[in-house]
Parts: sequence; C-alpha cells; structure tokens
Amino acid sequence: MSDGQGVQLDALDARLIELLAEEPRIGVLECSRRLGVARGTVQARLDKLVERRVISGFGPEITPAAIGFGVTSFVTLEISQRHGHDKVAAHLAAIPEVLEAHTITGSSDLLCRIVARSNTDLQRVIDQIVSYEGIRRASTIIALAEQIPYRTLPLIRSAAQR
Repeated sequence: MSDGQGVQLDALDARLIELLAEEPRIGVLECSRRLGVARGTVQARLDKLVERRVISGFGPEITPAAIGFGVTSFVTLEISQRHGHDKVAAHLAAIPEVLEAHTITGSSDLLCRIVARSNTDLQRVIDQIVSYEGIRRASTIIALAEQIPYRTLPLIRSAAQR
C-alpha cells in the first residue's frame, strides 16, 4: 500500500464484498457455497480485507431519519489556528448529531455532516458546535433530498476490473 495505489482487488474480492454488502448477516460457509470456493479461501480473503482496512466494519447501517433525525446538513467551519484541528475535532466528537468531520482545503477548515430533528433543533446543534472558542465561523447548507446515498460498491467493482 505504500506505492499510493492501495490494495489490489480481484474479482473474487469484489464478489465477496458485494455479497456481504447485499446480505450483511450471511455466514462464511454460505458465502463459500454461493461463491463456489472453499470456506478457508473465503475466510482468508475476508481476514486479509479486514487487515488491510478495505472492510472497516460489519455493524448495522443506521438511517438517522428513521430514528427522528430527519434534517441533514453540511457545515463548513473556520477555526482559530492556535486551537488546532485536534481540539476542535474533540469538541465535535462530543456532539452526537455530528456524524462526520473532515479537514478540507479552501476557505474553510472543516466540513461536517450533521443531523437534527427539525430546523429548530438544527439551530441548537449549530449553536452547540460554534460554542467552542476555537471555532470562528460556521456556514450551513441544509440537504433537501438525498440523490445518491453513500456508496462504495461501484468503487469496488471498478477497482476489481483494473
């Protein structure tokens, strides 16, 4: 992985990942049956994919709207450089509605995806975010509809074809 190319995937890796994505509760034995390879081969491939962080988790995917968080927004933050990214990230990590945060280039320093129960609740979450003295400014964009959900299978298929 040090060559900047990442982990090389083959067709079997791609088929295994796709099968696990479609049926997360499937067992290794059933995977081997459906893929037409030995159980040990499936287990070895799976172990390798986890070790190399191609597969980073097996937990359930949660839909925030289904548990009452129907508003999704993206917030860019400008931070005070003397506080640094790590302290701001720790502040953000303590806010449950902050789903992810990324250091970015451009006029802002961080990009966050956040959820809220309503627009009024979104104001509360934003107020909580900007309450930290290391955050100088926030700019919020409310998502109206999800056109393409977060996905990785097209990348897996593409990587396996190379």
